[in-house]
Amino acid sequence: SAPVSAPARTVSAAPSARASMGEEQALQGSTDLLPPNAKPGECYARVFVPPRYETVEKQVLRSDSFDTLAIKPAEFDKSSSEVVVEEASFRLEIVPAEYEWVEEKIEVSPEYTELRKVPAKYETETEKIIDKPAHTVWKKGTGIVEKVDNHTGETMCLVEVPATYKTVTKKVLKTPARIERVTVPAAHKTVRRKVLKTPPTTRKVEIPAKTTTLTKTVLVKPASESRETTPAEFQTVKQTKLVTEGAMDWRAVLCKTNATRGKIQRIQQALKDEGYNPGGVDGSFGNQTSVAIKQFQKDQGIAQGGITLETLQKLGVGA
Repeated sequence: SAPVSAPARTVSAAPSARASMGEEQALQGSTDLLPPNAKPGECYARVFVPPRYETVEKQVLRSDSFDTLAIKPAEFDKSSSEVVVEEASFRLEIVPAEYEWVEEKIEVSPEYTELRKVPAKYETETEKIIDKPAHTVWKKGTGIVEKVDNHTGETMCLVEVPATYKTVTKKVLKTPARIERVTVPAAHKTVRRKVLKTPPTTRKVEIPAKTTTLTKTVLVKPASESRETTPAEFQTVKQTKLVTEGAMDWRAVLCKTNATRGKIQRIQQALKDEGYNPGGVDGSFGNQTSVAIKQFQKDQGIAQGGITLETLQKLGVGA
């Protein structure tokens, strides 16, 4: 499988038996290029440790002190006095007459008599009279028994026809026309008229004196000035201060020597749970898993390179 550390050179604390003697002597002779305090069975890689910053608070001047000159205006008071501008007097007023409306019934025309023609009265009477009197007529017979003429075979019957009546209407005089004397009563109507209730009079109206209030302004306290000093203002600001520069450093990492397929699967699953895409959770450390590891280290602000122990702690995966 592919190596699980960064492209930086990975050195095992227990060198492989296949390493040449020259390489072992070169590594042992260059102690500056080897990780310090290495433990057997662990792998180390040079990784980039990002710079570390801290936030410090600092007092800065916000505004300088200054003097304010305040002018207090003069104080005035007002005194008022009432004076007469027009003397009291009187005037005469006419109280108009008062009228009222009264109703009165007056005769329009007197009582009189007149002759009136009463027309005749008629009533309608009905009477039943004979229209046709009773009589007999000859009609042809219908039975052979009634045959009287053996030569012709004709049968004749004498039939009695009863009288018929009709109803006639006639107009009969009930009372004849006449002349009668009629008394026509007097005609009246109600009229309204305006009548004097009280005659006009005069009255004396008193006119009170007219006064006005005169107000004058007097000085109570002259204007004055005062000086007030406003102290300087400071504010606290936060600044980011560099504590350590970013540098390359040896860190214990996972490699083929100390990594198992199951551990790589747990790392891939932890990355997936944190929202990163490591590819498949198959225990194979491929390019997609490497990209996800680097992005996770960058977001967490930890050393970037191989799978360091710090990375495993952040992912919650035991070393």
